[in-house]
Amino acid sequence: YISNINIWGVTYSRSSICALKGSKVEMSCKYIYPAKYNNINIVIVKTVWFTKVINGDFVDLKDDTDYSGRVGYSCINTFCSLKIFNVSQTDSKEYRFSFITNQQGGKYMGSPGVSLSVRDLQVKVNRLNDPIRIQLTCHTDCQLDPSVSYVWLEDGKANKENNNNLVLSSFNTTHRYQCAIRGHEDVPSPAVYAPQTTVLSVTPSETVEGSKVTLTCSSDANPAAKYNIYRVNEDQHGQLVSTEIQPVFSSIQVSDSGRYYCAAGNDLGSRTSPSIDINVKYAPRSPSVSQSPSGDIVVGSSVTLTCSSDANPAANYTWYKEGEKAQKASGEHFTITNIQNEHRGNYYCKVQNKIGHHNTSVSVTVVPEMMEMRNAIEITE
Repeated sequence: YISNINIWGVTYSRSSICALKGSKVEMSCKYIYPAKYNNINIVIVKTVWFTKVINGDFVDLKDDTDYSGRVGYSCINTFCSLKIFNVSQTDSKEYRFSFITNQQGGKYMGSPGVSLSVRDLQVKVNRLNDPIRIQLTCHTDCQLDPSVSYVWLEDGKANKENNNNLVLSSFNTTHRYQCAIRGHEDVPSPAVYAPQTTVLSVTPSETVEGSKVTLTCSSDANPAAKYNIYRVNEDQHGQLVSTEIQPVFSSIQVSDSGRYYCAAGNDLGSRTSPSIDINVKYAPRSPSVSQSPSGDIVVGSSVTLTCSSDANPAANYTWYKEGEKAQKASGEHFTITNIQNEHRGNYYCKVQNKIGHHNTSVSVTVVPEMMEMRNAIEITE
């Protein structure tokens, strides 16, 4: 690069520009160079505006696919201008100008260049002292001409108001509001609106005791909504659980089972989600086992073994006899009729659901019929 700034140079008319999204931007510069250098008559071979440098070469904006059909150059003598149409936030960069001469290494770049910042129009929402009156203000970080006229759009249709403020007289409005510069209604601000559909979800969908469970309240809203999550109590009223958008049960318990809902709200309104039920699943509790009739069982009579356990979902019951692999019965109750000596022994009840299982046992004692009679006689005597 030729760096003798006394005779080579680029001067930009502005060092920075702030522009609205969708608008046209124009920047310009003036460059100087000597008529002759090292006894060579200087000829301008090419002028170029660029933002990218690849392998030491300036990428002409006209050849940059990011700007296809959106740029135009104009050069009169040593005054050059650049126009960029329909700018967007991705155009927010530094733009530099370079001229190339017929001299070997005769490439000059003006740096720093022009810094372009592209901004959206934005709508600010302000609650007034009146609880149902809301003021919307159209603004941007860019300095606009004081004479600029605004357009307010309600659900895409122009409103009569033409200044940068709009006052609404209703809270919980269902409308969407945008503002634009008159003449540029095709590039409005992002819309502001009260929360739309509000949903409360739970992850994972099946909740197991002791696991980590996350509640998430979501809603489409601008400005962003604030969230409250409630649990329905015995009086069917909502009890506040959290003001976080995504509260977490680090180890959920059965006592956390219940009905939950959330509310999303911003300065334009609020909306409540449908309720969801959280049903905490758990493995069978330690089962209890009983025998009827109790005590010793007389040969030839019947006995019923009963196993019970609290579980969610409901448990399945399976009976086994100690020393035997084959299943004896299924269900909470196991009845042995016409009991014989070979029926004596320990019986196991296996209680199981998809969360877990528990085992418990009961011992059945069988006595001969004559012994039972003899015992009865002895008691009588």
